Parts: sequence; C-alpha cells; structure tokens
Amino acid sequence: MLFTFALLYCINAVAQKSEKIYLSGKDFKNPVKWEFMCTDGHNSNKWTTIDVPSNWELQGFGTYTYGRWYKELNQKEPSKEEGFYKYKFNIPANYKGKNVTIVFAGAMTDTEVKINGKSAGDIHQGGFYEFKYDITSLLNYGAENLLEVHVSKHSNNNTVNNAERKTDWWLFGGIYRPVWLTVSPNSHIKHVAVDAQMDGSLTADLELVNIPKNSTIEATINPIGGDEKFPAITLPINSKEDLQTIKAKWDNVKTWDPESPNLYTLSLSLKNNGKTLHTSKTKIGFRTIKFLKKDGIYVNGKKIIMKGINRHTIWPESGRSTDKIISVLDVNLIKDMNMNAVRGHYPPDTHFLEACDSLGLFVLNEVAGWQNGYDTKTGTKIIKETVQRDVNHPSVIIWDHGNEGGWNYEIDHVFHQYDPQNRIVIHPWSDFDGWDTHHYPTYLTGMHRFNNGENVFFPTEFMHGTYDNGIGAGLEDFWNRYKQSPLFAGGFMWAMLDEAVLRTDWTGEQKFDSKGNLAADGVLGPHREKEGSFFTVKEVWSPIQFQPKQVTSMFDGSFMVSNEYIYTNLDECKLEYRVLKTSDDVIYNNDKAVITASNTINSGSIEPGETRKIKFDLPDDFFEGDWLEITANDKFGREIYTWSWPIHKAPYFANKFIKTEKERKKVKVSQSENEVTLTSKKVTLKLDTKTGKIISIKNEKGDVPFNNGPRPVGMKFKVDKVTTKQYKDSAVCYIKYAGGLDNITWTMYNDGRIKMDALMLKYAGRSSGFDDAFIQGSISEFGLTFDFPEEGVTSIKWIGNGPYHVWKNRIKGTTMGLWEKDYNQTITGESFENLVYPEFKGYHANMIAANLKTKNGDVQFFSESDKLFLRLFTPDLPKKAISKVFPQPRFPEGNISFMYEIPGMRAFKNLSDQGPESQPTNIRIKSGDHGIPMTLWFDFRNN
Repeated sequence: MLFTFALLYCINAVAQKSEKIYLSGKDFKNPVKWEFMCTDGHNSNKWTTIDVPSNWELQGFGTYTYGRWYKELNQKEPSKEEGFYKYKFNIPANYKGKNVTIVFAGAMTDTEVKINGKSAGDIHQGGFYEFKYDITSLLNYGAENLLEVHVSKHSNNNTVNNAERKTDWWLFGGIYRPVWLTVSPNSHIKHVAVDAQMDGSLTADLELVNIPKNSTIEATINPIGGDEKFPAITLPINSKEDLQTIKAKWDNVKTWDPESPNLYTLSLSLKNNGKTLHTSKTKIGFRTIKFLKKDGIYVNGKKIIMKGINRHTIWPESGRSTDKIISVLDVNLIKDMNMNAVRGHYPPDTHFLEACDSLGLFVLNEVAGWQNGYDTKTGTKIIKETVQRDVNHPSVIIWDHGNEGGWNYEIDHVFHQYDPQNRIVIHPWSDFDGWDTHHYPTYLTGMHRFNNGENVFFPTEFMHGTYDNGIGAGLEDFWNRYKQSPLFAGGFMWAMLDEAVLRTDWTGEQKFDSKGNLAADGVLGPHREKEGSFFTVKEVWSPIQFQPKQVTSMFDGSFMVSNEYIYTNLDECKLEYRVLKTSDDVIYNNDKAVITASNTINSGSIEPGETRKIKFDLPDDFFEGDWLEITANDKFGREIYTWSWPIHKAPYFANKFIKTEKERKKVKVSQSENEVTLTSKKVTLKLDTKTGKIISIKNEKGDVPFNNGPRPVGMKFKVDKVTTKQYKDSAVCYIKYAGGLDNITWTMYNDGRIKMDALMLKYAGRSSGFDDAFIQGSISEFGLTFDFPEEGVTSIKWIGNGPYHVWKNRIKGTTMGLWEKDYNQTITGESFENLVYPEFKGYHANMIAANLKTKNGDVQFFSESDKLFLRLFTPDLPKKAISKVFPQPRFPEGNISFMYEIPGMRAFKNLSDQGPESQPTNIRIKSGDHGIPMTLWFDFRNN
C-alpha cells in the first residue's frame, strides 16, 4: 500500500513546529490497511492485509491466549506466533534536512523495525510502551519508502514474558497502538519534562538538539477553556548543552486537582536572533505534591484520600486497541461513581491520561510486571520510556513499579532520573519505603499496619469483584474503618471491567470470552454495562453524605450533611428536592410517579470536612406525597447522587395501594381434619391444618401456583392448633405454632383480598431473666418462603428500593421509588451475549408493594412491615467458571420469600474477614418481648 503525505503546503510555513504524520490509523475505528502475514494459528502463513492499529487475534489471526495459561488453564506454553508487516509511503523531497523519527505507541511484544531494508535500531522489548527510532538517515527523500515490522508475540527475553505474559490478563499480539512520524526542524526541542507548582512557578528539564549560539527560550502559558492572559517569559540557554533546565513563574494561575482540573498549554519557543526555530507545546497543570511519610499525601496543601479503581485497557471487539471515545467514556464512568483515582497494571493510552487530566482523576501509573520484574537492562529502558511519555500529565501523581512482586529494586531510582517532580515510587501490595499498599486486607488488618500501624496506607487492590462479589458489597464497613486513621490515603478496588473479548475463532452461540471467572472481575460489563455495585460505590463514596434520618410527621425539612470533598465547598454544588406521588392503583396499571413539588435547596457554605444542617421549606402538601428525593449535582452538572426517603410507613402504603372492591357476597370458612378453606366470590384459599402451608389458591380463571408456604427460614416451627372464625366482612383462620413462629392469622375479605399476620420469636423460654434469655447466633437468613413457578414470569413492577437486587452488605445504591423491570436470566459477570442489568432475580430491599406479572396473570404482594426484603427467585449460578468460586450465598428454599435477614456477599476472602455489616446477625429473646411481626397482603384476584 502506498501512502503520500497530504497538505504539503504547510511544510515550509510551519517549519518551527514538529509535524505528526500518521502511518497507521489514529485508532482501531479508523485504521489503515498494511500488508500482513501471521506465522501460526488462524489465517497463518499467507500474505494478506490487516488493520493497523489492532491486536491480530481480534482481526482473525493467530491464537487467543489468557495469561493464566500456566496455572488454572493447564497449558504447556502460550501461543507464540509472529507477525510480519509491510507498508509503503512517500517522503517529500523538502523533508531533507529535517529530523524524522518513527514512533510506535505500542506493539506486542518484541518489535524489529526496518526502513528500506535497513534496521532502524535495536529490537524493542516490552508490549505496553511507546518507543521510537531516528530514521532520518534511512529515508529516500522525494521517493517511496518501505517500512517492515516484525512483531513477536512471545518475547525472546524471558523476563519480559514473566513480567507481561505470565499474568492474570489477556495476552495479545500486534501493533495495537498508532504509528506515526515526527518531523522536526534541524534545531529543535526534543523533550520537555515539567514541574509546575501551585504558586505558578515552573521548572522544565529540556533535551535540545543542534542549538545555535545566542538562542533563547520564550515560555508562555494559555489557559484551556479560559481567556486569562499571561506574559511571555524569555529565558537564556547555553548552546553547548543538550540537557538544560529552565525556570519561570506566573502569578494568579489556577491550580489542578480532580475537583477543578484546570489545564494550561505551555508553549516553549526556541528562538535565535528573533526568529522562531521550533515550538514545543505541552498541556500542563499547576499543582504541588508532597509525600510525607507517617503523615499523608498532600496535593496543593490538602491531604488527599484516593477513591480509586483498577482499570484494564480493553474493549471486547478490539482488545487493547482502543480510542479517545472509550477513554473519555471510562473516565466519566469512574467519575460517575464519585471516584477520584485510577490505577492500571501498565501505562494506559495517552488519550486516557489526557482524559484524566481534563476531567480530573489522580493516576497511579504502573510499569508492567504482574508478579515478576524485568531484568535491569530492559527495565531501565522501559521505565525511561514510561516516565518520558507521561511525566507532564498532572493526573499522574505516583509511579508504580510492577505489581505483587513484579519489581526490580536495582532500578527504582530510574524513575527519579527522568522526573523533575520526584513522585514517589511504590511497590503495589508491599509495605515499601514508608507506603503500605497491602492487597486484599481483611477488615481487621493488621498487626502494626493499616489502622494499627505507623505508615501511610492505601491498598492498591481491595474489594475484589469476581461475578457479583465485592466492589460495593462490604465497602462501607472497610471505608468507615479506614477513615478513622489519619494515615489513610485511600484505596483501589479490583476491578473496573469484566474483560471479555470477542472470539473471532468461535462459531457457536457464545461469542465473548472472559475465561470464566478469571477475568470477570468488573463493576462494569465488557461494554460498560452497570452492575449493582456501581451505584453502591456511587453512594458510599459520594462527597456529600446525609446523616441517617427518617421522614416522619415531625419532619421539618432539615438534614445534617457532611462535606467529604477535598477541595470543594458545597455552596458550589446544586441540591434539589422533589416530592413524588403515585396514584392509589399504580401497582395495577401503567401509571408512573409524578412530581408534586420541587425546589432547590440552599446548602450555604459547608467547607470540606464540615458537617452542617441544611433545610428546605416543606410545601403545604408535602405529606400527601409518597417519597422524597434529593439530587445533588457538582459544579460541572455531574450528578453526585440521588437519595430518597419514604414519607410514610408501610401500613399507610399497604392501605393505599391494595385495591378494595365492594362485594356483597360474604366470604366463608370451613374446616376439616386436614384443611381449612376460605372462599370468597373470586378467590379460594386452602390451608393444610397439619403444616400450616397453602395447599392451593384458585380464582375465577383457575389455579394460582403460589403454594407450599409459609415455610420457615432461619427458624423451626410446627403447627400446634388451628381455629377459624367468621366475621361480617371477613373469614379468619388462626394457626398457633410451637417454635420460632408463634402464630399466623389468615384473613380473607369479602372482595378476595388476603391478609397474613405472622408473629415470630415471641417467647424466651421456660423462665424469665437475663441468664435464661433465648439466644441463637449466626443467622444469615430469616423469614418466610413460598413456592411460585419461575416459568412464565414476564416482569415485575414494585414500590421499594430498586432497581437492583441487594445483599445485606450492599443495600446502599438502591433508592425508594416506583420500579419496573422485565424478566431476565442474567448471570452477573457471565451473560455477555445478553447482558441485561439490573438482574431480575435476587433480594430486593424495603418492599412496599409489588405486581409480579406472568403470562397467565398477575399476583400482587403488599407489606405492612417496614424493612422487608422480597426474595424474587434464585439467580442462576455461573456455568463457565474455571477455578473455585463463590458467586453468591446459598438461597433459602422456595422461590418467593419475605425476609427480615438476608446474607452478605463475600469479596476475595471469606465473609468472616469482612466488616460487621457482612456478618450474620444473632437473635436474643427475653421474656416479655412482643415478638417480631410480619404483615403481608396478597391479591390473587387477577390471575
């Protein structure tokens, strides 16, 4: 393929500026075809074409390999195919006399480059790094040139393979990031490394080429998105020195931080006798970082707490070849979770760091080395490439040297050789050099470390998110404990994404591969689908925190609110309340909630770290509403969170929402030795007198398959006595039990409504007093369960917390409201061919009213008991796990359950290693206790 440079009119006119000429496409969505041959695997040993940039597996070449080939996957060796690329391009004659460099933003893994049959330089080793060659002397000017690239997926250097390809991530091959030429004038600024401080002072280390005598540097800054003017500063330089340092200072600059990411364009112009020879432009941010051991990390004088997550650079259809749109999407999703930091296992794309700069995230920039480090020679080169590429990004505040043992102590100092900001170097998972980054701590970690230690700590991995594990589940406990220590500097959850990729070599129904549980660790799906933990994190890490409060008849519109920002006063945020109301029969029809009142809330000044009262004037009809919502937006309009509170208690809602009908025909009750029958015009209910369970329910259309309950969950009981009674408007069956359940009263009204009043845990035992109290520990589930067939279910509409299912330790992130969702069989972190969130099945918090819709009719449930969980069937277990997993706690018997206690969800370790909200509860009953009531209504009339 032949490439001719376009728009050559600019060559002489802009000689003072380096030109960036792409030989590949700018990203995988806009590729350029190169000639290509792969040596092994699919479509191998024949010359064809390939998109550049790309990973060749995603283009249908070679063999897919996951990095745990040596362990769980039991493979003798990884795939080792090689790729040969050819590309022809023309160089204009008037480029002669300029400096031409070819730049590869990333190629996996060993890369040999030739220009016109001649080597461009040493083979580059390392698949995540930008590298370049000066090819000025190898080009044919005014003629055609041939670029040949030989890429070996498996490195000839075993330490590179151990660092990058014996890992827990996908192993790809190919030129997956762009390739371009940088064309500069003969005299030019080759590299700039900046240290821009919060007071406007700037130090820049310059690498200069062919500097004539009497040259100067003119430095200017221009705010991005602003119109402030700053003076140009002229600085002398020594023409005999290639490496020089300049200093400048401007007044009244705006600083960079994640909450106010102010950026400037720094222009450095090389001038000689008034003529501009070359101009280098770099985006910078003014900010001052101080790393104080046994104290904390300070940015612009404020101690920071990093709320972070680990991110892989990946997209299902393109592997590690991404684009700016994906980077901006990911940074926005991270910000939407109220995070302010991100870490990766290797240097990300430049456009990702640019998005972190402009949108505002702290970045821990890591040199790869998953659990093994590079040799000294290779590692030295790779560290230099990483620091020189990324040194000027204000978002980058820490260098990570490998991961979990993947470092080389001999070359830690190399980071500082090329970094005038002198950022700290950490060894993620170790307690190294005064910075404790221990991975997957338990709640009570540790022995003279973390809360009980003396070093600044920030776990660079915690809350492991396999399937539906971790992330949000248990986060609040860990976070609240860590925040108690002044040495706490934050943490990074594992991980952002389920790393499933499109298998171009598969022809069956399954198209995406996460290697089972090995790469299904994300709070987001492969295409960034949001799991329930996304919203839990969003609430737990919200910089605005509401202290617990109920809305009761005494509510006056006030809340106590804490500001957990680092820099931002809450008077810069916007708070708005809404009162929502539904129609009385909303559960039965397609009505939506309506806003009956709304207004802004003036928070006043609340500085970071302060807790103060906010208050709004209640509208006159406030208590006619059903629930209150308050939404906070930051100064850029991004939603921080929406909180909600029910305005009434469950009995009010049950009375409001269950449909009553006038019916003259009286309900009847009859009792035999084995059963009690309650019969109304529309519904017949039969109860077993030996077990207390529902035998059958019938309505005018036939059988309603809600039966085989109530059965006990977390307790034992047996029927003691059954009595019945007839009233004018109802018929009653009273069942007395022995055991954990004291009694249930079944009431059927003339119109067919059914009420179940249960009383549990009423009696302490044979005597009274503290010593004889009845105690049972380790209760993970408690309530009543029934059977109902899952087949034929189509959707549910409910009032309560939603829309996601919950675990005991992951209730935050759901809000009171009117919700609807269609039936789905999503397996969290696995159903990638049809990944529908929120999942249909599981526990749902604070159920008030629900309409379960089926192909054969609808059934409705209503609760007069607050804080009741509705168990809606059992989520399917993963089917493709590679190793031992614990995807979810055991569910109780039955399909539909009404619960007061549900289990917590584990993370990387056992529940016993997590905090108090993850632990089973216990029951303590003493004489005189009234017991635990549960009141439910059932409407089986419209089946």
